[in-house]
Amino acid sequence: MKKRISVLLLALVVVLAAGVLLVGCGQDAEKADEGAAAEQEEEKILDKKITARMASEEIEGDFMTVWGNNFADYMREETDGMYDLTVYPYGSLGDTRDINELAQLGVVEYVFSDFAWISAFVPEAQVLSLHYIWPKDRMPEVLEWVVNNGDIMPFMEEAFRRNGLVPLGIVYEGWQWVTSKPKAVTLEDLEGLKTRVMGSKLLVEDYRAYGMSPTPMSYGEVYSGLQTGLIDAQVNPLFADYSMKFYEVTNYFTQMWAEPFLGIPTINMQHFDTLPDEVQALMKGYFKDNVMAAADWIDNRNANDRAKIEEEKPSIVWTEWDDEEVAKAREMAKSVWEDEYPNIAGEGAVEALEILLEDIDNAKEALGME
Repeated sequence: MKKRISVLLLALVVVLAAGVLLVGCGQDAEKADEGAAAEQEEEKILDKKITARMASEEIEGDFMTVWGNNFADYMREETDGMYDLTVYPYGSLGDTRDINELAQLGVVEYVFSDFAWISAFVPEAQVLSLHYIWPKDRMPEVLEWVVNNGDIMPFMEEAFRRNGLVPLGIVYEGWQWVTSKPKAVTLEDLEGLKTRVMGSKLLVEDYRAYGMSPTPMSYGEVYSGLQTGLIDAQVNPLFADYSMKFYEVTNYFTQMWAEPFLGIPTINMQHFDTLPDEVQALMKGYFKDNVMAAADWIDNRNANDRAKIEEEKPSIVWTEWDDEEVAKAREMAKSVWEDEYPNIAGEGAVEALEILLEDIDNAKEALGME
């Protein structure tokens, strides 16, 4: 009898142990299924296909359109084709002011614009138009540090958001050149020079400080303006001078080292805020991670375009200002920082300038620059 009870107890223990084992296995399997589902969901960043449009300020083959397409390829790859962005070159969807407004209204999801044209919609962006803010040397490295470590990007995002937009980054497209028909190679030569600038009130004041007669004009009208004598000169980065053929109707190229041309890839806020956090991070991360790669690309492009211009029109006179000339011009430019800029850029102007100057100083220190 005792033996039988022992056998029954042993059998019960075995059954209970098996049950516990099965429950444990079931729980493990359930957890594994949940983990697999979560992992699958994480990998599936978007659960439906999204199509979007980017209006570029530049023509096919120029910086903004090329890097807009690079960004589009990256987003398609990272989302397994679920985020499909199409880039439209300059003129496809309107002029420079038009496309910024289209993005603000959400008619297109993106605009790849510059610091000057976007400032008509975001006054705080005027700070990027001030002359002699950035160092002549190692400019892309300084910009990369500022974008990734400084306080100006969070400040700018708040300002852009108040106007229905979100900046994804700031990228370098080379230094602006003054190209002119009459001689304009020194500060004295600039006096009275009728010069086309981008659509920014602050840029008008920047160039007026040197005695010039600046006037905003549409990008597409610059060539005819130079050709007919409506303007004497214009300001653009070197690649634009080649691709838009401005060199054909000009005689002098002068580098003042005053103004780097900065692009700002921008997205409509409402569209951006509907996207998952992971997608938003991908977008911002792309432009932050590619400041130097984009700078290398444009430096090579500008060097090649300069060589082409020199070959096609060897009579052009090239001048790059030395430190002495730059120092004189910088003193003139600083009057704009103090007098015109606060009134033009509005309430956040002084704070924006303080933040940017501190960011640049911190960048130079981090990079071991004097």
